[in-house]
Amino acid sequence: MSRPSASTSSSSRSSRSRYGKEVKELQDALNQNKIESKRDAIRKIIDAMTRGKDVSMLFPDVAKNMETSNLELKKLVYLYIINYAKIMPDLAVMAVNSFRKDARDKTNPFLRALAIRTMGCIRVKLITEYLLDPLKESIKDEDSYVRKTAAICISKLYDVSPELIEEQGLLKLLENLLNDGNAMVVANAVCALLIVQESKGTTMLQLNPFTIQKILTAMNECNEWGVIYCLDALAMYIPEDGKEAEAILERVSPRLNHNNPGVVLSACKIMMKFLDYLQNPETIRQNALKMTAPLISLLSLGKEPEIQYVALKNINLIIQKRPIIIEKDIKVFFCNFNDPIYIKLQKLEVLAKLANNDNIQQILHELKEYTQEVDVEFVRKAVRTIGRCAIKLEKAAEKCVTALWECLKTKVNYVVMESIIVIRDIFRKYPRKYEMILKDLCENLKSLEDPEAKASMIWIIGEYVDTIENADTLLANFSENFKDEPANVQHQILVAVMKLFLQRPNDGKELIHNLLKTATIECENPDLRDRAYIYWRMLSTDPELAKKIVFTERPTISDSSYTIENELLDKLIENIGNLSSVYTKKPESFVKKLRDVLNSKIADKIDDVYDQDQLMDGRPEDYSDQQGGQSNVYDNTYDTSSQIQSQIQQQQIQQVSQKIDLLELDDNQPQQQQIPQQQQQIPQQQQIPQQQQQIPPQQTQQPNQTQNVRIPFAEVLSVNTPGAQSQIQGLSVEAAFQKNGDKIVLDLKITNKTQDKTFSDFGIKFNKNPFKLQPDAIEIQCQPVFPGQTQVTQSYINTNGPVSEEPPQMPYKIQVAFKTNLDVFYFFIPMSLSVLFSSTASITQQKFIELSQAQNLARKQEVLQIQIDPQRMKEKLERNYFFLIGVRKDERGVELLSYAATLVNGMALLANVIHTPTAINLQLQVPHPTLMPLLYQAIGFILTLN
Repeated sequence: MSRPSASTSSSSRSSRSRYGKEVKELQDALNQNKIESKRDAIRKIIDAMTRGKDVSMLFPDVAKNMETSNLELKKLVYLYIINYAKIMPDLAVMAVNSFRKDARDKTNPFLRALAIRTMGCIRVKLITEYLLDPLKESIKDEDSYVRKTAAICISKLYDVSPELIEEQGLLKLLENLLNDGNAMVVANAVCALLIVQESKGTTMLQLNPFTIQKILTAMNECNEWGVIYCLDALAMYIPEDGKEAEAILERVSPRLNHNNPGVVLSACKIMMKFLDYLQNPETIRQNALKMTAPLISLLSLGKEPEIQYVALKNINLIIQKRPIIIEKDIKVFFCNFNDPIYIKLQKLEVLAKLANNDNIQQILHELKEYTQEVDVEFVRKAVRTIGRCAIKLEKAAEKCVTALWECLKTKVNYVVMESIIVIRDIFRKYPRKYEMILKDLCENLKSLEDPEAKASMIWIIGEYVDTIENADTLLANFSENFKDEPANVQHQILVAVMKLFLQRPNDGKELIHNLLKTATIECENPDLRDRAYIYWRMLSTDPELAKKIVFTERPTISDSSYTIENELLDKLIENIGNLSSVYTKKPESFVKKLRDVLNSKIADKIDDVYDQDQLMDGRPEDYSDQQGGQSNVYDNTYDTSSQIQSQIQQQQIQQVSQKIDLLELDDNQPQQQQIPQQQQQIPQQQQIPQQQQQIPPQQTQQPNQTQNVRIPFAEVLSVNTPGAQSQIQGLSVEAAFQKNGDKIVLDLKITNKTQDKTFSDFGIKFNKNPFKLQPDAIEIQCQPVFPGQTQVTQSYINTNGPVSEEPPQMPYKIQVAFKTNLDVFYFFIPMSLSVLFSSTASITQQKFIELSQAQNLARKQEVLQIQIDPQRMKEKLERNYFFLIGVRKDERGVELLSYAATLVNGMALLANVIHTPTAINLQLQVPHPTLMPLLYQAIGFILTLN
């Protein structure tokens, strides 16, 4: 290895010497008395700082110049201190006294505001408490410029030391600024409160009609960024009625014509939200059309492409909910030759959504022009857009197929391949309708290099083996390189050859035999091998069954795969103009700070339930909008199961007479006697009058355990939801609570949709809930779930868990933590109240009457619009432990059925039922109002589900 040359070493020493000399010169200049020398020195220091040079050794010398009366020099000094305060917090304390002095300067409001602004930018917790007193004075300053600066400063200091800011009452002072007479002060107060609200996770900006009027008034006078803050605050408000919503829209709509695109998009956000509160269709249409011109103006040629891209992403969301807004203005979305590729692709996406039977000819003409471009990605997208239009518009499908046929004629490789992929989807949508292009498709087999295009072509051949005469030859050619093909191509070859054999046995016999042998012996792909084994077994046992399975009717495809789910769409529209609408993701999914805030909101609840020795550290996502209120279900005293059982036993020993008048229809009903269990053999006619029969408890408490209503699975964890550590996605979970005899069971369907990860070691725990539900065991007995596989398992549930103080809400959901070997996932599982009906506790007729006359019961009349046989209704209710207590008729002959159920926590639920041919009338009585919709839903499930 050669040694460094003497010249290199000498150059390095001279460079260090020169830099040291420069620092000494700057120190000398800072210590001079001339303002010009100091100012020039500070400028050189800041220039070096911005270029990445370390000039922190000059901090003491720079800090000495804070006492200057020259405002320009002071600004430069403050800028230097802001940059190095975090690195040198101990030296930053030296500047505290100067800040406090400048913030209290009575002569110059700009100097006071400069000091306050700098205080907010110095994120050093050590000196925050020294700045609070001048900040309190500034927020009440007589100058509005100082007050608006102080408002923003509070939000910045809250991020550094939230506890200290709350203790000193600065948040209350910030709220008072909403009543300030200056528009910019109000706008900055709104901005600061929104920032604090985002950090704190609780509502800080209390919106009411008075506050809304203040914000609307301030919006007329503040600058464009203040307008955006005000509009963001208005978007969080829920109007009391349609009239108020219309009045707010009238005040906001002028902002649609603003020059700032951010203001336009924020105004569109409010328009989209408040249109949902209007009732008159004509008013909705008029207000919606107000957004047309402003949105189109964002796409004008003079706008930067980045602004156009953001506008297109937001327009894409808007037209999914209200396509009327830009339904007729499609030419603005035609691509220009100099548009960046990301703009072109977004315009094609919008064109596909705006396509209808009136404008399809114009759109197709434009798309055919695009297929002749040189950009491969753009051409592929254009061809795919033609296919989407064909699937979306059945009447225009033939025109779209003709356009694709013209694309095939071009013989351009990538155009042909994309056309074949698209035509496959069209054949699925419209089977046996456009067979005239099969010949042209078969002429392009040699140009298929893309695996997806090859798989699509093989699928088409297999689907039309009875039409394509040389299908056996074509499939034989594809099968020659079967082992070297990608997995999707191999699957399609196997299925197509199977179809060939089932349709044309003589032509496909040898081919299917060789292919099945290769797939079962020589292929390593387990999915392909399993499919081959299944085919082989079906062909050897029941070829007709194989034909039914292979040629079974497939679900039709639609263009809905390109649309966003309604729940996510509403969330994205709430974030129009933000990154969320560009990424098409919820903010908390990519902003760590928001996710941490949302997780911390229920961290205290989770800590009570989840043992960190057994579950990984993690926090659930925020589901605060699904939580109940703060009232306690258990405020009133109700009989428990044991109390009810003891009363039943006592009544079986003593004969108690009780008058029954369930709906107060008749005051002259005969008395009813409770018969001891020992006397059950007495004929029923001797015990009960003819029009009033009591059902003995022992006859209804043992229904067939296999006939409880089956609650359908619900997706509780989607593949796009990350785990607590935000590293793993791709796990899908469907779940349903079921009643199985006297047991509560949680059915789980676990699907692994990752490419290379295996989930195992499953465990589950519940958050505390009103009915004390918890799993019998944390561990779930389930095999590992490999990529692409699904496992179904069960977990038995008991009622010995911790109790929640919150009443159950509609819809009732149990919050769970789901552990795997890779991460912990948090989600909610819906539950029907019918699952909680006790199979052992019954209510006597006397107890029913006592409860129905109680003053603390909530009562409500409901109607179930279903048609069901009366006997079938009785059987279904009793099989699900909703026991029949009594039957009676009023003077008009209308039969009244009295039912009761007992929840697992001992609460009694009562229902008087009148059956009619077209509906079921219910009078529900429950111990707490929040149980009312849950009971109504449970009865509906019992009577409508199998």
